[in-house]
Amino acid sequence: MSTPTRGHLVRSEIAEQPAVAERVLSAATSAGGELTRVAARLREAAPRTVLLTARGTSDHAALYAKYLVEVGLGLPAGLTSTSTLTVYGATPDLTGVLWIAVSQSGGSPDLVESTAAARRAGALTLAVTNDPASPLAAAAELHLDVHAGPELAVAATKSYTAQLLTLWLLITTWRGAGTTPAHDVPGALERAVATDDVAPVATRYRFVDRLVLTARGYSYPTAREAALKLMETSYLSAQAFSAADLMHGPLAVVDADRPVIAVVPDGPGGRAMTPVLDALRQRGADVCAVAPDGLAPDATVRLAVPGGIREDLAPIVQIVPLQRLALEMALARGLDPDAPRGLRKVTETR
Repeated sequence: MSTPTRGHLVRSEIAEQPAVAERVLSAATSAGGELTRVAARLREAAPRTVLLTARGTSDHAALYAKYLVEVGLGLPAGLTSTSTLTVYGATPDLTGVLWIAVSQSGGSPDLVESTAAARRAGALTLAVTNDPASPLAAAAELHLDVHAGPELAVAATKSYTAQLLTLWLLITTWRGAGTTPAHDVPGALERAVATDDVAPVATRYRFVDRLVLTARGYSYPTAREAALKLMETSYLSAQAFSAADLMHGPLAVVDADRPVIAVVPDGPGGRAMTPVLDALRQRGADVCAVAPDGLAPDATVRLAVPGGIREDLAPIVQIVPLQRLALEMALARGLDPDAPRGLRKVTETR
């Protein structure tokens, strides 16, 4: 029996993402399905604010949902400090609050405990997980399955894009805006998986020990998730900043020896990146643009992203070349991205 090659799990799960997206869409459009029932319950409850709680990769999906809620629904939304409930025993009044807990496994004790506490404090609680039988799903009043299927690699890939698409469908269905634009996502993911421009960028950055990632708006969670993937698979120091925050001080660390990966969408968030890209060029930075053709033309190198996807859906596709970059950089360094050192699939924090 042949020995599996390094990175085969991550590579396989990256390639599964178009099929996972199809599965998520199919479940979402089924008559009387879980998504329809949850969205109806949210409209009935009419929460005054939304709190999102998550850890790790799922925290970046929660941040994406924060943008969706604030822009699409006009409701204030925030990311929780879970320890206020689990470590300090705070008992806030959460009447009128929607609490959304996002987790791949649904097994992190702090998420389970804080969600149960939020429910006791009066919040309407919703768990978004890849396991309907998980403790988190049981702790929440409502549940949405992200339908990613078993994910064996420690580094999350397909569960992340499944979370993003599920959250987009939830918010869009909640506000009654229709889900038709999401039907372009599986095809765009297919094109992103098949592009051949990742290997040269991985070779270029093979010996890099430090880099910066930046973006704005809906794409900011993409920068943060990519930084995490690069840190956990290639063991390099990757810092992610909102492009606005980058200009408030961290720009000082950028020079020709610290590459910058800039995620540039087609839309207001991409246009807001223009002065940042100008500042990076003036500093002589090596800039890798993750962008559709025609955007960020002055970048040093680029990872192409399929065009024609609206900005609020683009993060589902943008992350794919960055997942592939993390995979290829780890392999180029002689590492196994399937099993990063010191990490487990379920991280138990309290």
